[in-house]
Amino acid sequence: MFKADLGYVATAPVEPVQPTDAIRLHVGGKERRKGWKILNIQPGPEVDFVGDCTDLSHFPDNSIAEIYASHVYEHLGYQKELPKAIASVYRVLRPGGIFRVGVPDLDTLCKLFVHPTLTLNDKIHVMRMIYGGQMDAYDFHKVGLSFELFGSYLHRAGFKRIKRVDQFGLFKDCSTIVFATVCISLNIEATK
Repeated sequence: MFKADLGYVATAPVEPVQPTDAIRLHVGGKERRKGWKILNIQPGPEVDFVGDCTDLSHFPDNSIAEIYASHVYEHLGYQKELPKAIASVYRVLRPGGIFRVGVPDLDTLCKLFVHPTLTLNDKIHVMRMIYGGQMDAYDFHKVGLSFELFGSYLHRAGFKRIKRVDQFGLFKDCSTIVFATVCISLNIEATK
């Protein structure tokens, strides 16, 4: 290990959701947290809605206060699936709603991969962070995202305030992964 100074699918049908006071949706989540509902492509004991992040049609327009997703959107194709998913997020968020999203930071991972002190095992680990662990059908990454690139998708969907944040502190997930003393997650907060 080295220390780098880098600066800086088909799913089950879902019943339509009736509007409530303040839906907070954790896309791709597995960890139950008070005040949050979970949407995941795979069923599980804590999953409230089984569905694909590209299709939020079971949620009404302007019905969700917050959406959180850690390391989900890199699994989508950048030509159609990713723009569709982000447009769905924008549609269901209330005005002033917040989209907190973390994805592997391609800029950081590329710098790590070519770092001169990286061992072969380190490079394999970084490669898996770029392309996915590929342990099952849902563990493949189809796109690499930087702040500039992801920000352009968010801006095209209609988000006006887009900022990079160090961490969210909401769930124990991939948004805080550190490799070689560097956080490899690109964490973004976008407001509708």
